[in-house]
Amino acid sequence: MSKIELLAPVGTIETFHAALDGGADAIYVGAPGFNARNPARPLQLDEIGAMTQHCHGLGKKLYVAANSIILEHELGAVVETLSLLQELNTDGLIVQDLGLLQLVKQFFTKIPLHGSTLMTVHNSDGVRFLGERGCERVVVARELTLKEIETVAAKSGDIELEVFIHGAMCFSFSGLCLFSSSLGGKSSIRGKCVQPCRRSYTGGGKGGARTKSKSSDSSRYLFSMNDLTGLEVVPALKELGISSLKIEGRLRSAHYVQSIVEAYRTVIDANDDNIEQALTKAEEIADQAMSRKTSSGYFFTPQPLEAITPYHSGNMGTHLGRFSAVKKVGGELTCRFVVKSKVGFGDRLRLHVEPAGDRTAFRIKSLFVTGEKRETAEAGEKISISLPAGFEVPQGGFVEVYRIDGAASGGRGVERLPTKKVADELNQKSRYLRSYVDEVKEAVCGIPDEDAVLIEEGPLKPNHTHRKIRKKVGMEWWLKTDSVKMVLGQHALNPDRFLLPFEKQMLSQVGQIKKGLGRRSRIVTWALPPLIMENDLVRMKKQVKLLIRSGFRSFQLGHVSQVMLFKGEKVHLYADYTLNIHNSQAVRELTAIGVESTQIGIEVDKKCLQELLLGYSATKSGKKMPLGMYVFGAPALYTSRLAAKHFQYEQQIQSPKKEPYIIRKKEGYTQTFPEKPMSLLPYLPELKEAGVNYVIVDICGQDSK
Repeated sequence: MSKIELLAPVGTIETFHAALDGGADAIYVGAPGFNARNPARPLQLDEIGAMTQHCHGLGKKLYVAANSIILEHELGAVVETLSLLQELNTDGLIVQDLGLLQLVKQFFTKIPLHGSTLMTVHNSDGVRFLGERGCERVVVARELTLKEIETVAAKSGDIELEVFIHGAMCFSFSGLCLFSSSLGGKSSIRGKCVQPCRRSYTGGGKGGARTKSKSSDSSRYLFSMNDLTGLEVVPALKELGISSLKIEGRLRSAHYVQSIVEAYRTVIDANDDNIEQALTKAEEIADQAMSRKTSSGYFFTPQPLEAITPYHSGNMGTHLGRFSAVKKVGGELTCRFVVKSKVGFGDRLRLHVEPAGDRTAFRIKSLFVTGEKRETAEAGEKISISLPAGFEVPQGGFVEVYRIDGAASGGRGVERLPTKKVADELNQKSRYLRSYVDEVKEAVCGIPDEDAVLIEEGPLKPNHTHRKIRKKVGMEWWLKTDSVKMVLGQHALNPDRFLLPFEKQMLSQVGQIKKGLGRRSRIVTWALPPLIMENDLVRMKKQVKLLIRSGFRSFQLGHVSQVMLFKGEKVHLYADYTLNIHNSQAVRELTAIGVESTQIGIEVDKKCLQELLLGYSATKSGKKMPLGMYVFGAPALYTSRLAAKHFQYEQQIQSPKKEPYIIRKKEGYTQTFPEKPMSLLPYLPELKEAGVNYVIVDICGQDSK
């Protein structure tokens, strides 16, 4: 049995030292500007380089998470960063974006590639696919059970597997969450998640009628997952030959990181004779870290009962108490409440405003107990503390107070790492790399065609002050529907293509669809779901073969690894928006694996759309792939494996801002949909002129009379 790696998160110099002191074998940091966590002050390349040298001197490794989706205008900066990361001898680059995968494979081949958990790798096909595309290691989805991990590991060959063992859990499968973008306008796959799963929601009756019930009153935090703890499964994962155990938490404190790393180090180093004592000791150490309530996640069952505590806010830390009034004393805002646990000067607190769900974090700068200034207060004492300027409690609201970290220790200074020396080295390397970097940037970023046009800021509208784009003959429109009646009925709609969901209800009517459409069945494309769990792979492959034998030759991929289902088959493959295509290099990667057309990522905004279209039109890669846009429908905002008891399916829920949503159980998953569809239909002429080749109108789940 090979040695298993303990991989720790690092977001600051202080947590870097804490992770190593705790016993980490390797650490991972975020690439500045291109990672799925956005701290207030990201680590810079000179710091990452100094950390890498320090780790290598200790026989340890450093990985860089460049796991954000990349936009077209960022490709030049990405090339610059990759060139320097290669010079720093980075031990691995963790990626989500297919364009980044393409760039590294083509131009920076010395950088080892790791597939991020944001690539939603949930079966052995996903692991093998990424292995074929150059990844040495794959971080599997956090929703897998131990049994599923065992099966995937047995089929993965030489590809290393990395498993998240501790830390925060997302409600949705990573890489498939659109809720942050819908609710807050910020993308979770771009590292800007507004954490809608941590907010409170009110329940409702069918058709939106509000109901009062014990369930709806106590189940406000419907999607707020408890943190994952996997101490007890460490021995099993060691036996399976898993390469790395990963702790989540690049934004957490040095105290938290060191405590959790020490806990897992204790269990990893234990043997069969002392494992029980080691587990007891490790749990005591882990309890010192202030975190959310924990559970074993999906390790033991696909339906864990303790995954969510719906009556709890899911806030990280120790709950100290509650207040509902703020007073101004001596020019400062203050609050008073009875503390439930010891608290002291310098401790970091988080205020959670109810029911809005807003959060504010700060350190205690003054602490009074019954009017007396103190350094600490004990449980049961009434304290008064100063609040951040401008803090307010809405009328009828209240504030929960959590202690999320101890007083700042001052940390260990940057002087322990030779950042100045590394910065000088990077400057020198940048100079001699300049010609190669410019060459790569010219190949990657290209120069727009003379016929290209930019869409100006503001409402979608052709900008005729720029060079005009060449006129398109037409733009196809595809209709996605789960109604056989809609496909076979006599109506005025005449789509260029029907997109039919690969679901049991539709698959059971294949014969009827084939017979009813006759020769027109060639315009049918079967849309595969983004998730095919390991146990369903064999059944899915059989169903695909049956469809091909029935004469259907067009399929839309919900996950990039689904090309594995069609090896040796003569079919037409398209890509869904769930592949998160946001740049021209990602399109090139799809071309390389045999995809004929793709939808652009559904979260792309107008400016990024124009840049992608111009960037792709400028590439010198021969025949161009048609690019499509999802322009109407109610896409799933969450896709989760969990069917919690407190969910009220097919009933309206409302966010703190009263936005309405519906939770549905669909094909074995829990999905949350917006009640109202989004629509870009008024902008079809502008999209056509900008260069979009086809559009998707999605009426699944809607009345299709």
